[in-house]
Amino acid sequence: MKRFGGLVAAVTVAGCLMQGCSGGSAGGKKGLVIGVSLLNVSNEFIVMLNRAMDAKAKELGVELIVNDAQRSAERQVQQVESFVAQKVDAIILNPCEVEASSPAVDKALAAGIPIVNVNSETRSTPTAFVGSRDEDAGRIAMEYIAKRLGGKGEVVMLHGFMGQAGQIKRDAGAREVLAKNPGMKMIADQPGDWDRAKGMALMENWIQSYGNRINAVFGQNDEMALGALLALEQAKKKDKVIVVGVDAIADAITSLKDGRLDATVFQDAKGQGETAVETAVKIVRKQAYDRQAMIPFQLVTRENVGQFK
Repeated sequence: MKRFGGLVAAVTVAGCLMQGCSGGSAGGKKGLVIGVSLLNVSNEFIVMLNRAMDAKAKELGVELIVNDAQRSAERQVQQVESFVAQKVDAIILNPCEVEASSPAVDKALAAGIPIVNVNSETRSTPTAFVGSRDEDAGRIAMEYIAKRLGGKGEVVMLHGFMGQAGQIKRDAGAREVLAKNPGMKMIADQPGDWDRAKGMALMENWIQSYGNRINAVFGQNDEMALGALLALEQAKKKDKVIVVGVDAIADAITSLKDGRLDATVFQDAKGQGETAVETAVKIVRKQAYDRQAMIPFQLVTRENVGQFK
């Protein structure tokens, strides 16, 4: 796949994002070609991650072949197999699951192709990892809730995809804080799959089941937190419930500025995406690189939201 003013590349990438295909061909490449498999591009954070990778690739003169795994670890493994067959120079993996996406890492390494995991982890160790410590996100969010509640109250938690590193570690971080605050109790937690509509539906059910008992909601990402927020507003119960998310996506920042959402935890999609591409290029060019690049989370509240775009 050649670039003609970026047009052909853009069309091919867009088609792959929609259909989960394996576009492009590395066979006749002139420059570096990197295959990218993303968790799910209907998620705003992943879209932000992809934009950052694309911008950095253009800056470095690198071609990206971007596939959407559509939440399927099996599809993700197939995409990596296709990248191996195309003999790409490197692969960037945004894993669907810790265990089920691990064969993708194994296949790339067995073929001698460097693979960089971005944003989420696998059991198998990749060539390099770029992301943030997800347990910190859960810890920061629940510490904010604990402070607001004075260490006493009942909370509910919306999980991401079960088995994904973000879900596992954000859960662990949140429960670590709960263990230190015996006056706080988690009365319900279920997976909302990182999805706003599912977060809203779960919150509606919890409002029916627990009524005024709920003092706070922790959504492991902003999409679910915003869905829960809407359900609470429609039930006219938001003024009594604290809602916190993770990622600091645009809608969450707007909601914070409007005085609706209480807090979110900023995750640097731009930093992760750019660093993933830079790391992959350094590996291929046999330059020094960090095997683990950790970008810290930051608490965003109504008081400091002006610092975040």
